[in-house]
Amino acid sequence: MVVVLGAIMSILDVTVVNVALKHLTEDFNAPLATIQWVATGYTLALATVIPVTGWASARFGTKRLYMVSIGLFVIGSALAGMAWSAESLIAFRILQGLGGGMIMPAGMTILTQAAGPQRVGQVMSVVGIPMLLGPIAGPILGGWLVDDVSWRWIFYINVPIGAVALVLAARILKRDEPRPAERLDFLGLVLLSPGLAALLYGLATGAEKQDFGRTDVLITTIGGALLVLGFIAHALRRSNTNPLIDLRLFRRRSVAAASGTLVLFACAFFGAMLILPLYYQTVRGESAFAAGLLLAPQGFGAMVTMPIGGRLTDRLGPGKVVLVGLTLVVAGVAGFATQLTPDSSYWALGGALFVMGLGMGMTMMPTMSAAMQTLQHDEVPRASTSLNIIQQVAGSIGTAFIAVMLATQLRDRGLDMGGGLGAEAPAGAQVPPNIMAQIMDKMADAFQTTYWWSLGLLVLAFLPALLLPRKKPVADSDDAVPLEKPMVMH
Repeated sequence: MVVVLGAIMSILDVTVVNVALKHLTEDFNAPLATIQWVATGYTLALATVIPVTGWASARFGTKRLYMVSIGLFVIGSALAGMAWSAESLIAFRILQGLGGGMIMPAGMTILTQAAGPQRVGQVMSVVGIPMLLGPIAGPILGGWLVDDVSWRWIFYINVPIGAVALVLAARILKRDEPRPAERLDFLGLVLLSPGLAALLYGLATGAEKQDFGRTDVLITTIGGALLVLGFIAHALRRSNTNPLIDLRLFRRRSVAAASGTLVLFACAFFGAMLILPLYYQTVRGESAFAAGLLLAPQGFGAMVTMPIGGRLTDRLGPGKVVLVGLTLVVAGVAGFATQLTPDSSYWALGGALFVMGLGMGMTMMPTMSAAMQTLQHDEVPRASTSLNIIQQVAGSIGTAFIAVMLATQLRDRGLDMGGGLGAEAPAGAQVPPNIMAQIMDKMADAFQTTYWWSLGLLVLAFLPALLLPRKKPVADSDDAVPLEKPMVMH
């Protein structure tokens, strides 16, 4: 119960913000390319703390780490609700992410230790409930709060839930003593996290301004690239026995192929899901709550195939399952790339979303499982950590890239997503119906063109996916690891 409360907060917060982006652009009079950092900054912060969690759990004790992570998340939530500008909201979301990134790994460790190895399957099924319900409940809850209360309550609602979780954690969870931990790669952390943030910010700003020669863009992009290159050199040094991300694992074909598939898939999928609520609210004039309801088919599709995908991976091999999953996601995104108009059928769009969800449930976990299939037991935790960091970073890149592409497409058509939705209207003002009727086709065309970029990334994902193992894992092998293990350990 304690762990599920924490999981609900961290998972809902990934999905709940998307339906509020339109209101945030209006309230803060900020362009979409800036407001999307409310989502991007959160996921980048998640990626930053994933590798720290295992070390901190051993060094300080899992119970303490879990309570500190919930405390950080609650403080970040309260401050985000009080944000006075787009910049302050982004900063507080990063603080939220630093806490949220540790909640799930620490919670899984607590549950696994409490249940014992014989009941890990039951534990996973319990924790899987918020994972499956998050994509459905998050946008609906967020939409209702944005429409009927205030967008600030999508953050404030975490405060009472987090307070209850903290009290229960203090009373119920057993105290565990800290134990000697492996050395944390502090230099790798200092190089990689700021490097990725600076590189991503520089590229996004250059694309938004359509000028990569600006001094600020050059400084942040080159500085970020140098830090990332410095991390690569540091991680590959022979003397570095415990790198933040073990890049040597990528010499294995299965790990390299899974990473390439995951990067392209996460960029395309999370970027596509970021802008869909904006289409429903701006082009179709729907409320945030209605937009949240219209996103639900994707969650239902994933709910159907996530458990099935795991069984099929064990029987057929991950490569075959992932190819089917990618095909389904491509079919769904192709529906938006070809059919997104001012009067598209909601049934057709809902069907495309359901198909996307079906494909997502057969792509992400089987791809991670494919990376683990040929690894030795002591390599699994490092590979699991690396792949989860890659997934979060790729999702951040995707949301930033797709948001900038949409803003560019709108600007090229004489429209603006900052505050107002049309260049003809003042920032923050409601677009008059007569003007809206004139620009609806242009707006829908901008969204449709942006989805072609997502579709292109997904098609490219087939290239590394073709290299994934297509045979089922060998049981009882000294070198192979059962496919359930990496997910449980994470």
